[in-house]
Amino acid sequence: MTSLDLNADLINVEEFNDIRNSIIDWADDTRYPNEHTESASSLDEEIEEADSGDDDKSDGDYVPPYCVRTGGALRTSIRLDALPAISMEDTVHDSSDVGPPHNDEPKIPEKFQAQSEKEVIGQPASIAYHLNLKQLAEYLVLPIPMCTAKDPVTFAECQAPGPFQVKVKSRATAAIIEWMCPFGHIVWNWSSQSKLKYAMQVGDFMLAMNILLSGNNYAKVALLFRFMNMGMVGRSTFFKIQDTYCVDTVKQFWEEKRNAVISQLQPKPTVVVVGDGRMDSPGFCAQYCTYSVMENDSKKIISMVTVDKRETARNSVIMEKEAFIRTFDKLRQDMANLSEICTDAHTQIAALFSRPEEGVHHFTSLEQGCVQSLLVLCQNGRKL
Repeated sequence: MTSLDLNADLINVEEFNDIRNSIIDWADDTRYPNEHTESASSLDEEIEEADSGDDDKSDGDYVPPYCVRTGGALRTSIRLDALPAISMEDTVHDSSDVGPPHNDEPKIPEKFQAQSEKEVIGQPASIAYHLNLKQLAEYLVLPIPMCTAKDPVTFAECQAPGPFQVKVKSRATAAIIEWMCPFGHIVWNWSSQSKLKYAMQVGDFMLAMNILLSGNNYAKVALLFRFMNMGMVGRSTFFKIQDTYCVDTVKQFWEEKRNAVISQLQPKPTVVVVGDGRMDSPGFCAQYCTYSVMENDSKKIISMVTVDKRETARNSVIMEKEAFIRTFDKLRQDMANLSEICTDAHTQIAALFSRPEEGVHHFTSLEQGCVQSLLVLCQNGRKL
């Protein structure tokens, strides 16, 4: 019963369709006993029908002709058969007065992508085991009730219903959970890490960056992860992240800090610095030499220079000398008040000060001097 069936001025549609206004009545024509039609039966025929009805009631399969009449309990009796009939020309197809259907399907959330550094830096993280993640995923209710994968040829949807198989795997440092239908289609997936630009995982970026910043070695950290049976960022990916994002940023940060320290030392009348070089490996097979200089009073590093063996004609013996020359020239250029510099007892560096530099005095450390003296005494003692 809709608003098209009745005139709204005569009766309320909602009141007419209310189950509380319905009655149980006979399903035959006895609802309107006062009306007579051409097909009405005579008194004898009605008696015969009543007798036959009694015989039917004795049958075990007999069902009384009852029906539920909508709006029968209303004060104003409505006769549906007395309403004007609607012809095919007056019928409006594909129209409904119940309003638009409600879309109760949940909206599929998009994959989380970090938008700022606050969503990455300082966020707590934990080690999660795949067995525990799988146990949790099996109790989750997916927003998709069936598989929506399409056949690449017919473009027909799979529509395989749940429950779906849960599979947990590693992707570098992240854990990936996949819900798969019986036909092998991935219905839903979830990642334990958010994504950065170009779909880079946050954990991969943070691990590669912090290995470099903490002074660790990729090989050692990768060995640790392998012993713990954990996913690890690839070696090539590590060096790409280091070259693309870390090296230039670290250099810029170092120059800013160094310039701030130099500006604090320039007003001083005299500045005393100490320096030393360090090879990446002992012996004559060293490839790199890093020379560091520290200001004596503040104990702050003011210079770091790295020399490659290829820059000294592959002669590792003179790498420390070359690094010291670059360091000294840079310090004299930045600080005119440099008065003293103390190094180890390196003969090549000491030879550079055979002719006294104007305003700069070179000293060797007491520890290195004692070691050199002991070596000389030992050699002389052997000769005796």
